[in-house]
Amino acid sequence: MLIAMACAFSAAQAQNYPSRLVRIISPAAAGGAADILSRVIAYKLSESWGQQVQVDNRPGAGGIIGSDVVAKAPPDGYTLLMAFTSHVTNPTLQPKLPYDTLNAFAPVSMVAVAPSVLVVHPSLPVRSVRDLIAFAKRRPGELDYGSAGTGTATHLAALMFGAMTGVIIEHVPYRGGAPALNDLLGGQVSLMFGNVASSMAFIRAGRLRPLAVTSARRVAVLTQVPTMAEAGLPGFEALAWFALLAPARTPGQVINKLNSEVVAILQHSDMKERLQGLGIEVIPSSPAELNDYIRAEIVKWGKVIKASGIQPQ
Repeated sequence: MLIAMACAFSAAQAQNYPSRLVRIISPAAAGGAADILSRVIAYKLSESWGQQVQVDNRPGAGGIIGSDVVAKAPPDGYTLLMAFTSHVTNPTLQPKLPYDTLNAFAPVSMVAVAPSVLVVHPSLPVRSVRDLIAFAKRRPGELDYGSAGTGTATHLAALMFGAMTGVIIEHVPYRGGAPALNDLLGGQVSLMFGNVASSMAFIRAGRLRPLAVTSARRVAVLTQVPTMAEAGLPGFEALAWFALLAPARTPGQVINKLNSEVVAILQHSDMKERLQGLGIEVIPSSPAELNDYIRAEIVKWGKVIKASGIQPQ
């Protein structure tokens, strides 16, 4: 009897969802791709539902701080997570996570993938990837690069670059892509594999010099910038991904409603064009497809991290 009443109550809650403020936790600093995507989706959901959807930035520890907030939130659909690449690298890098990556979250939908752009401070006397490799080999360990944090896509792209070229460049992790970009602009670090969206304004202003993009094809807003493969590193491809998750045990009706709304938002032609202009490709999915993707990515990047010699922290 009690179980039946609880199920009926849960179904009624799901039917009325959302009836109050919904938060999307972006576990990265404001200004990065995760933040941009969170705000775009929050705005569109607010329009669709007539209910406020708010973005709450909780940067730090490669996304762990924000992810932990969602893992421990009530499973009612009112606290969501904009997860990104470090979500699947943290299980290897952080053996004592405060949550179970596979069991603490309910997949909602994949959102997008985005390449990075290798940018350098204009004071660095290099104008191509080949120049950078030659410069770094003449000064091993003297150059440093910023990243959004250990295990993030910006870090993994740099690891791949080091592995494929043999250059030694020191890693400086930050609490998100935006503060790393700020230090690159100020010359505190020499280079970065930054996301295209947040780097574009500074590239156009001449405050950053782009050398290559990390996708297999050139990016529409940077057609003059070669791919890493075109720049002399065949086979180089490194993409960041972003996905929406809810706490585990969130009712299936809520997950399905969220999925249908998010997929509809992402499939709208205006949304696709707007994000493409930022170098972001939308790729909505079903919850089951996202679940399979996350599991495969944990295995894939676990092997890469172990092969790179990075020690669990």
